[in-house]
Amino acid sequence: MSTDTLDVVVMSHRPEVREAVMAAVGRRPARDLPRLRFREADGIADVLGAADAGELDLAVLDGEAQPTGGMGVCRQLKSESDDPAPVIVVVRREDDRWLATWSQADAVLVQPLDPVTAARTVADVLRAGVPARQG
Repeated sequence: MSTDTLDVVVMSHRPEVREAVMAAVGRRPARDLPRLRFREADGIADVLGAADAGELDLAVLDGEAQPTGGMGVCRQLKSESDDPAPVIVVVRREDDRWLATWSQADAVLVQPLDPVTAARTVADVLRAGVPARQG
């Protein structure tokens, strides 16, 4: 990774979900990764704007977000870009993992979030495929 920080958008219409994600992941999910800079988004426009501006290293999307769920946003990001940022979808039920995978999510987290699992998942996704943003 070539940057001092990585930009992570956390999207949910519920502030408590955004806060839970950021608290579980932490600012530095692994020692070998740069610090994370979180940007909170309460809807799809903020996520798409960050992606279009090239300001997105990772998106963590609430699968239950209203009115547009994280799975739909993930599918849109993956289908509309030649080189999309990785996406993690947060679901409420273990049984919804398959749907998050169908949406082309790079990983899935299940609520309630376990901080060790959340940090490890974010670190694994970032190591696996974040092309370092140019700039």
